[in-house]
Amino acid sequence: MPPQEKFESPMHLKNGHDDNAATPGNSTSVQVQPDRNVKKETTRDMDFDELLPYVGEFGVYQRILFVLMIPFASFVAWVYFSQIFITLIPDEYWCWAPDLENLTVSERRALAIPAGSRCSMYDVNYTEVLSNGSHAPDPSWPTKACQHGWEFNYSTVPYATVATELGWVCEQDALPTTAQSIFFIGAIFGGLIFGWIADQYGRIPALIGANMMGLVAGVATAFTNTFWQFALCRFFFGFAFDNCFTMMYILVLEYVGPKWRTFVANMSIAMFFTFAACVLPWIAYFLADWRMTCIVTSVPLVVAVATPWLIPESARWLVSQGQVDKAIKILGKFEKINGTKVPDDVYRRFRETCIKICKEEEADKTYSVLDLFRTPRLRNITILFIVIWMAISLVFDGHVRNVNNLGLNVFMTFTIAAATELPADTFLTLVLDRWGRRWLACGSLVVSGIFSIWASTVSNNIYSATLAILGRFWINISYNIGLQYAAEVLPTVVRAQGVALIHIMGYVASILAPFVVYLDVVSPILPLLVLGILGIASGLLTLFLPETLDKDLPQTLQDGEDFGKNQKMWDAPCIGRKREDEETPPVAMFRSFSRCSARNSMKAFTRGEAMRSSMISRSSVRSRKSGNAVVEVERL
Repeated sequence: MPPQEKFESPMHLKNGHDDNAATPGNSTSVQVQPDRNVKKETTRDMDFDELLPYVGEFGVYQRILFVLMIPFASFVAWVYFSQIFITLIPDEYWCWAPDLENLTVSERRALAIPAGSRCSMYDVNYTEVLSNGSHAPDPSWPTKACQHGWEFNYSTVPYATVATELGWVCEQDALPTTAQSIFFIGAIFGGLIFGWIADQYGRIPALIGANMMGLVAGVATAFTNTFWQFALCRFFFGFAFDNCFTMMYILVLEYVGPKWRTFVANMSIAMFFTFAACVLPWIAYFLADWRMTCIVTSVPLVVAVATPWLIPESARWLVSQGQVDKAIKILGKFEKINGTKVPDDVYRRFRETCIKICKEEEADKTYSVLDLFRTPRLRNITILFIVIWMAISLVFDGHVRNVNNLGLNVFMTFTIAAATELPADTFLTLVLDRWGRRWLACGSLVVSGIFSIWASTVSNNIYSATLAILGRFWINISYNIGLQYAAEVLPTVVRAQGVALIHIMGYVASILAPFVVYLDVVSPILPLLVLGILGIASGLLTLFLPETLDKDLPQTLQDGEDFGKNQKMWDAPCIGRKREDEETPPVAMFRSFSRCSARNSMKAFTRGEAMRSSMISRSSVRSRKSGNAVVEVERL
């Protein structure tokens, strides 16, 4: 049902008093009903979030769009993780000795390879050795580096990968790590390019462009024969991460009512992304061909070309471009499918508000990301967010890529670790608005760090992998909190630019993550030890950030500078909340609920990249500024 009409002007009392008022002598706060003869106020602003209840906040059409997120959530998982399975290197490999090809594998290894060596072989004339009838090596023989390639034990990784085919081992064992870092460099460029396209030409062109880039670069990867060809393809493949899903993510969130955004934002990742990530290892395993894995995980991206016929352009983006009538036409399609009807008066007020918004948009353009560094407190908060987010990104990606170092079956271990996303996101959805951001972020990061360090000290592979997976579970929670946290603390006028800067720095940190995992060649305990220390350190840093739970979001730069000044480091909202709720009168509770609704609309940023749709954040602030006025009459 459409929401009831709201009144913002003072209410009038019949005959100067209220027939239902309390008796004289009592002090009572009551909500007064308006005079039915008074004409309703219809000039109040009507922003997008207030219009959605008339159209349907999560009606049939929104549910269809939610289901249509499935392929794109799958694509981003495959783009992100596929390189792990096309560059796997078995634990056991040794120099290939062509002169001994007629011997069995065990005989070749025994005769040509020094004990425990993977990168050297005996430098002798094997034809002469065999002619003497000896199959036993002499430890005093000189050795040399591998000259003719390597042999690999494919019992644990049952197929050849690009790394084994091209010999990225021994002196060249850093090449897979370098290629992964180049992928993240491409992600930085892709985020900037497709973010610009999304703001200039719409979400649909950006969605199609990102997926087509992933399709072409992914398929081209299968035909590479040198490292630099492979690295170039991974660079352009990185353009698709994570834009091949983000634009669809933004579209759906922009059409969903505030109270449903937490569910859509978190559960789309928890269900669709997690399922695709868990399936990926087994695609690679059963195809048993790295080239086919590239093709099979890239070709499905072609479905993005059908989006103009299945998915509407963002009405919020159209409004930001002044195309209000086109936006209303799209909303008419929502009405038809959802079975709702928006009154003409509501659309009229919406048009008038859009004109006002466009003027505010022009004013906001005078601000830049540099304004975040002009005042001391806001500068400190911004730097803290950058450092913390870089640490979270590095730890998260480090855990993802460290699965091959855990000493167990990489396919099974990756599947179990990826599955932690589902309970992590579900848990976060249930507790984030109860426990707050700061302490939950701190706790999850510290606990993740503790499990990581603990895993590095355990020699048993099963115990170590279990502890590492628990560390992955808690860093999943930290990752999702961090994405939303910055969007709530930074002021509206620079929120989009500020969060974009923070996330770009996160990509920069992700470039380093493969090299942290590469520390395994120095010592097996180093990767998890480094990840654990970073997790604990960044968790403690979050205590210096302001809490945003039940707080009005800052709008101006001065709001951002003053935000959280009255908070203490050890304040915990979930502890002081019960007493506050017990003492809060009904009217104040209603106001608190209004603030909570405005805050929940920020859940559109749960994956952070949605900041490219800055209309969401601005509309949430306008909703709060034009919030419902509750009239109280005091009788003495």
